[in-house]
Amino acid sequence: MVEPTRLSVQIVDDHGLIREGLRRALERTGRFTVLGESGTLAEARARLSRDTPDVLVVDVKLPDGDGLELVRDLVPSNPQMAVVVVTMYGGDGQLLAAMDAGASAFVSKDAPVSRVIAAAQRATSEPRRFQADGLEEALSRRGRFSKPTLTPREQEVLDLLSAGLGIAGISRRLHISESTTKTHVSKIYDKLGAANRAQAIMAAMRLGLIVTPTSGPPLRP
Repeated sequence: MVEPTRLSVQIVDDHGLIREGLRRALERTGRFTVLGESGTLAEARARLSRDTPDVLVVDVKLPDGDGLELVRDLVPSNPQMAVVVVTMYGGDGQLLAAMDAGASAFVSKDAPVSRVIAAAQRATSEPRRFQADGLEEALSRRGRFSKPTLTPREQEVLDLLSAGLGIAGISRRLHISESTTKTHVSKIYDKLGAANRAQAIMAAMRLGLIVTPTSGPPLRP
């Protein structure tokens, strides 16, 4: 019987005991192999430049920077990588910042390690669908839970963005100029509170404007 391929993991946390606990718990499941551990942002960047994991488990507060900065840099060019943010700071601000950065899941360090494992397992199947306890309440408090209204043309453009088409491809498909397409994309980003394509698609999925991005070229900002 062929054993299933293990998913690779990188752990970024400045506490050695936490890294060790996460590594042991993840590998004990038989589904994950930890490629490396980093205690600083600089070390994490160096490791990730050599090996891109299936799953990144990252803390928010690091000695030399913000773990969410790492997430923002990596996700647009690695849309299939699952990112689980773990932190001691579990308020709305950190949760929503993790969502906006492009993370897959947000777990408080107060939660049992089994919660991190479950989040990693779910995130590998839908890496761009953000999951966190209390997400709807946090969105409601921030006043972003209501759906924005897209025009029919903006919805068409959004659907094609989620299918992986770029500006030129969308323009050809809809028989409109590239400048017009760019205008539609800009308006979509504004309505969804997004800075790039990956963030727009994640926001659209959360709001039910699209389901799951269809197969196509990797998402780019």
